Amino acid sequence: MEVKASAKGNAWLQLMSFASATSKNKVPSGIQVGLVLMGLRKLRRSMDMSNRTCNALMLASFLLLAPAVAVADFPEKPVHIVIPFSPGGGTDVHVRLMQDKLEEVLGTGLVIENRGGAGGTIGCAVAAEAQPDGYTLLVTSASYTFAPNFYKNLRYDPVKSFHSITNLAQAPLVLGVHPSVPANNVKELIALAKKRPGELNYASAGVGSNIFMSTELFNYMAKIKMSQVPYRGGAPATIGLISGETDVIITALTSAVPQIKERRMRGLAVTTKERSFVLPDLPTIHESGVPGYDKAGWYGMYAPAGVPQDIIKKIYASVAKVLKDPVIVRRLKDQGSVAVGNTPNEFTTFVHNELKEWAKLIKDMNIRI
Repeated sequence: MEVKASAKGNAWLQLMSFASATSKNKVPSGIQVGLVLMGLRKLRRSMDMSNRTCNALMLASFLLLAPAVAVADFPEKPVHIVIPFSPGGGTDVHVRLMQDKLEEVLGTGLVIENRGGAGGTIGCAVAAEAQPDGYTLLVTSASYTFAPNFYKNLRYDPVKSFHSITNLAQAPLVLGVHPSVPANNVKELIALAKKRPGELNYASAGVGSNIFMSTELFNYMAKIKMSQVPYRGGAPATIGLISGETDVIITALTSAVPQIKERRMRGLAVTTKERSFVLPDLPTIHESGVPGYDKAGWYGMYAPAGVPQDIIKKIYASVAKVLKDPVIVRRLKDQGSVAVGNTPNEFTTFVHNELKEWAKLIKDMNIRI
């Protein structure tokens, strides 16, 4: 009995070692399965092995192979990208700018799902609850790091529910007003808001959105009060501004530039400390009377927690390659954006720092909604 037990133990070790070796050497998945089955037949002929033992070994082998097979074959079907805002806004535009190249590099199609509402938290929850197999990703704005401060009972945790993959791009936002507003620069807007506290209203993509937070930061630092009018995304918010429903907006360059050129919006300043190469004549808020104001827009990619690290690495490698493509670099530059493509570890550190900093700042600002 001891000899048989020892033989079965050796068989187990041999088969596990064999399955592991085929996995590590990146043998194609179909061949891996075939080789394991051949190994089992050989072991069964060479010793007295019951069907039960053989089946147990087969199951254990396939469990060992399964993660490697999944990674080797990824992607086998289209990948869904959840964007928690409406079509046409900054996040949506940036994803679509690189969609064709990313499909080419990944070797599969991309299905874009716009799931707007509640400052982006609805779409984030949808992505967090998806199967952790790499076939559902999230791309959202900087709102990811401050929206959770405004919503109770979220269905996701911004730290625990996602793997951070990379920061795709960043760009200044634009402070603009409707042409009917009697303000030609930031100082005049601040003076007008102080003269009419609470009367001027601003368009936002909902409480907790990047537009909302950027404007509330402007309110706080300029010591003024403008009232929020929420929309379901950056594009509807911009439409609200140019239609005259609202007076002020801080929005993505991609949304603002066409409206400024058509004189449907008056651009007053950009939100970063450096001017934009797309609108070089537009000053910064920092240099226009609100020293220290510095708020860039950025667009990050995430995967639900539980996605195997090898798949995360494969997705990151594909995205990083796309972000270095001269065609994509040019497309982003035309929109006033700069490609980033930092590593998952770097982006994770960045996101966690942003979460902490915004939580403290929002508490200090005492924003009431």
